Amino acid sequence: MKKYDVIVIGAGAAGMMCAATAAARGRQVLIIEHGKRPGRKILISGGGRCNFTNMYADPSCYLSQNPHFVKSALSRYTPWDFIALVNEYQIPYHEKTLGQLFCDDSAKAIVEMLVSECQKSGAAFEYQCEVLNINKIDSQFHLETSHGDFSANSVVIASGGLSMPKLGATPFGYQVAEQFGLEVLPTRAALVPLTWHAEDKERYQLLSGVSAYSTASANQTFFKENTLFTHRGLSGPAILQISSFWTPGDPLIINWSPDQDIKDYLEQSLAESPNQQVKTALGKLLPKRFLDELFSQNQFYEQKLNALGSKQYQAFANTIHEWQILPNGTEGYRTAEVTLGGVNTDGISSKTMESKTTDGLYFIGEVLDVTGWLGGYNFQWSWSSGWAAGQVC
Repeated sequence: MKKYDVIVIGAGAAGMMCAATAAARGRQVLIIEHGKRPGRKILISGGGRCNFTNMYADPSCYLSQNPHFVKSALSRYTPWDFIALVNEYQIPYHEKTLGQLFCDDSAKAIVEMLVSECQKSGAAFEYQCEVLNINKIDSQFHLETSHGDFSANSVVIASGGLSMPKLGATPFGYQVAEQFGLEVLPTRAALVPLTWHAEDKERYQLLSGVSAYSTASANQTFFKENTLFTHRGLSGPAILQISSFWTPGDPLIINWSPDQDIKDYLEQSLAESPNQQVKTALGKLLPKRFLDELFSQNQFYEQKLNALGSKQYQAFANTIHEWQILPNGTEGYRTAEVTLGGVNTDGISSKTMESKTTDGLYFIGEVLDVTGWLGGYNFQWSWSSGWAAGQVC
């Protein structure tokens, strides 16, 4: 039986950060990964360029049953700490929008950086290795795997959630948590496109590819970014963001002109060009295909501005500012970027990520009930939680 100080299960963002941090302390570390290579989710993130952090990562940008849980780790390993590491490796990057940092080139640079950090401190990798059983006997963990048996003083679960099963997502981490007496909160897909009911799909699927700046609202929460029509439903940053707050049966309200009051705009257009059609005026603000469908049954849509009055202008404004749809559901874990819910943080130390029920057992990253907004927040949680566990495991 091969013995280690620390075994990290999962060679993703959190797992490699933890392994590199622990190994740098002189700990003998093994990283077990059931896939063929490390960082598979990193490689496809951000369109292959990896939105590796957000400069404005803050506890308020995370969903958890315990909203205070993330504060300790995020304050001790900040976006600037990770940026310093990226700079050390001379990886070029840029801010896309809203504090989102992306690699200029390929996400491979981030994976190679993390692997290098692990290897230079002596952490070992075991790929295509399946963990069959974990037991704790006295102060030692014993792992039965497809590559033989291993033991360690500490085991870190960095196996992720259920999102993107094609990349190997499994409920392994939740099963380990329950085995050792921790509660697992209900999970669902998050940062995920929403789907149409059949009748809405028939009406709106021809708008596939149309995108507009908007505010998407649900359950007293809203996000202002682009919304995209797809063949299956609605996507784009605003929809992915609100999907974490939307629950089945709730209406989704979209303001298609968040920065311009439509009634005021039409009245201004009337003063400037009274013979202009309503559709022409609105077409300067929003995609024509979308407007033609939205107002296909509106008798005033093709009339001239000077033929209408304040009441009609307000009706156009109401439709555009308060467009309401009842989504059928989400596209599920297949396309979800993250998993909402997971290991209840009440059973985990917010400072060390160690289980309160089992000494030496740690949970980090997406497996925990911590879900960040879209835009680099979930990677920052991986870095912060991985670093926190790596300091002590």
